[in-house]
Amino acid sequence: MATFGAASNANHNPNKSFEVVQPPSDSVSSLSFSPKANFLVASSWDNQVRCWEIMRNGTTLGSVPKASMSHDQPVLCSTWKDDGTTVFSGGCDKQVKMWPLLSGGQPVTVAMHDAPVKEVSWIPEMNLLVSGSWDKTLRYWDLRQSNPVHTQQLPERCYALTVRHPLMVVGTADRNLVVFNLQNPQVSFVTS
Repeated sequence: MATFGAASNANHNPNKSFEVVQPPSDSVSSLSFSPKANFLVASSWDNQVRCWEIMRNGTTLGSVPKASMSHDQPVLCSTWKDDGTTVFSGGCDKQVKMWPLLSGGQPVTVAMHDAPVKEVSWIPEMNLLVSGSWDKTLRYWDLRQSNPVHTQQLPERCYALTVRHPLMVVGTADRNLVVFNLQNPQVSFVTS
């Protein structure tokens, strides 16, 4: 019979893991690190988007709460703009909010859907925001305009989305992956 006595004397935290200060009060729905600094954003089912600065003090890591903002209902997704100054978030209130976090600005609604917004992604090569919703659409947003520059119908609700320009892959509720060539958004194929 194996014993675990030796393990009980070992360091219980060999990776120096830690919990963030002032964590969400409900389930975390997305996590996103800033592309430019040690800022971590989390969206959660408590209607909040929170930001922490992850800091190193010698060999110890820790977190400092920096800011938070609210949606009217649970928040399902978040992403950073490529310059690391702005956060986008979307959720069950059917809105996408833009939060100029590093300048201390107030969040503003920049996009709307007819059902909850499950995914958002900034596409720097196109200077566009894309949002995927349970209304079975992808919408592309030029932040200088109030209406989407393009709406793409999906076969089912958007459950996942990732972009590596020029490709975007969307996972849908019918267990398909839809692949888009962003240089010609009309061309796509579906796998099951």
